[in-house]
Amino acid sequence: MIEQFSETIRLAAEKNTALRIRGDGSKDFYGQRFQGELLDVGAYAGIVDYEPTELVITARAGTRLNEIEKILADAGQMLAFEPPRFTGRGTLGGAIATGLSGPRRPYTGAARDFVLGVRLIDGRGDDLSFGGRVIKNVAGFDVSRFVVGAMGTLGLLTEVSLKTVPKPAAETTLRFVMSEDQAIQKMNEWASKAIPISATCYMGAELTVRLSGAPSAVRAKQEMLGGESIPEDFWNGIRDQTADFFQHADTLWRVSVPSTTPPLNLVQPQLIEWNGALRWIAGPVNATQLRSKVAAAGGHATLFRAVDKSDAVFHPLSPAIATLHKRLKAAMDPQGIFNPGRMYDF
Repeated sequence: MIEQFSETIRLAAEKNTALRIRGDGSKDFYGQRFQGELLDVGAYAGIVDYEPTELVITARAGTRLNEIEKILADAGQMLAFEPPRFTGRGTLGGAIATGLSGPRRPYTGAARDFVLGVRLIDGRGDDLSFGGRVIKNVAGFDVSRFVVGAMGTLGLLTEVSLKTVPKPAAETTLRFVMSEDQAIQKMNEWASKAIPISATCYMGAELTVRLSGAPSAVRAKQEMLGGESIPEDFWNGIRDQTADFFQHADTLWRVSVPSTTPPLNLVQPQLIEWNGALRWIAGPVNATQLRSKVAAAGGHATLFRAVDKSDAVFHPLSPAIATLHKRLKAAMDPQGIFNPGRMYDF
């Protein structure tokens, strides 16, 4: 299939035909314009290599995350960045292209931190490999991480090698009733202490915290913190956005700010993750006012999901950063055929 993909891309470049890269379509809602002839890579799936003792897995881009996680679970391992699976349809290529990470992200790292290498086809139709399949292969300029979060605008991902981690020996989830101010304060206070927190979520006047680690450490900290124990599957609803908060929001903003930022004081419902650093806003807001407020706090705001995308989806880039984006795009995709306009208007 690699040869077929390369030929399709070469012909598209010759004819200056835009290509719309798509795996299973679970994240079609994300990003700006989604245009061009469909280049379906969902069928290019399967595990290429997995070495549990080396904590490395390599799979084709169309491989479902559920399949990867089942294989890892059988070996007592997992993907530490907990990419959203979106009701089981999410693929590895889509997870890396969007760069989305789940509840565990601030405690273990983001998707970009676990990418060891990628294989991709650039805008000339060339089959390229970057990085490697071993954790110690870190010499040189790490081009493989550029594609994480690039929304398929730099090339067609065909294979990805990821670092895996052992699953925690024990986990428990606790819930506390408190105000938003108190929750932000507590999340940051606990993050500065030797408490094995692996996820936090605040919504509806309730702070939910997950502890992960050795059984004795989890048990001791549970007794210290108190709170009400709730089922662990709560986090699937947050990770995969199947919780009611996400399901009932036609418009959804994703706001990244320093974790200690005070409450944003908006009338729209909010869900807070990552010790306060990630704030979801459900419902339409004035984009200019929101982005101004968020920028003043040192963050940025993304229109994650909406029917009306007349407002820019991604936070505007500074001139210097925009120039870097354009140069990288020109180097990887000279004719601009990959997912044009999906991120920015270039």
